[in-house]
Amino acid sequence: MGTTLSQDALNRALIERQMLRERADIGAFATIERLFGIQAQEPKSPYIGLWTRLENFQPQELEDLLISRYVVRILLMRGTIHLVSAQDALALRPHMQLRLDRELQSGPFAKRLRDLDLDAVAEAGRKILEDTPQGTADAGKQLKERWSDREHTVLGNALRNKLALVQLPPRGLWHKSGRAICTTMESWLDQEQHAMPRERLVRRYLKAFGPATVLDAQQWSGLTRLGEVFEQLRPELVTFRNEAGKELFDLPDAPRPDPETPVPVRLLPEFDNILLAHADRRRVIADDRLGVVIGGKPTVLVDGYVVATWSITKERRVTVDYIDQLDKSRQKAVAEECDRLQDWIEQN
Repeated sequence: MGTTLSQDALNRALIERQMLRERADIGAFATIERLFGIQAQEPKSPYIGLWTRLENFQPQELEDLLISRYVVRILLMRGTIHLVSAQDALALRPHMQLRLDRELQSGPFAKRLRDLDLDAVAEAGRKILEDTPQGTADAGKQLKERWSDREHTVLGNALRNKLALVQLPPRGLWHKSGRAICTTMESWLDQEQHAMPRERLVRRYLKAFGPATVLDAQQWSGLTRLGEVFEQLRPELVTFRNEAGKELFDLPDAPRPDPETPVPVRLLPEFDNILLAHADRRRVIADDRLGVVIGGKPTVLVDGYVVATWSITKERRVTVDYIDQLDKSRQKAVAEECDRLQDWIEQN
């Protein structure tokens, strides 16, 4: 049956792999690859996610990676925007197509897309966006000249799902930003998509988020039938049980720290992957607090668990809204971390 890992043991393993126990002295690019991408629905959230994990991180480093095309903003896991390395984007995006196609068939636009040749729409949209990068709604207006009976927003949404579109700078920059102007990933990177083997995808997931169940991996990725992959990998993985008796898989040499390992206060941005990468998220946030994540609120970790949310006021001050009552020493530690973020924002 395997050793049972407590909730705290799973918490410490996740904290360690997500680089939240101590700030690392490595670059932003290496961190993005180690984390297997950073959730980037909010354009500036990756900057906070890197600041909270790295020593001496400066926004210009990530801006340079975006401008030089080493990293991209693209629709990936769970049908949301992620910041990933160019090579991971090329290797991950093919795995997401089936889910995105299903979304078109059953999502909010399904009725308005009925009887439409989506492949033809995608091919026409590809030519438009590769010729002149623009917003998908703008491209939809041009497509409407051919498909006059359809709304331009509906046509644009079809392109969002059917094509591998990257959001171009200045979208996602720290010092200035802009609306989502898109072109195809193949055009932007001058490379074709090449799906990584599912076995490698699962190993990368476990390295960043394990130990984990099959359902955890499926929750993170939005993929199905990963149980077959885990079974193929079983001889080279180790297994455990969580407190509910569910089987957990992991890489043999992955870190699994002592559950009593001290963890410092950490401020997380909106939708940080540590809060979204498992079907059972209790290893870092209680079920009755998931609303703060769904609502897109930045969160505060104390002793490895979500105990508060934070925000920036109009006066550019970092403030905290506590969910739990904390003793004075922990409140002081939270205040000190808020001051660090405050100073960093003011300097950048």
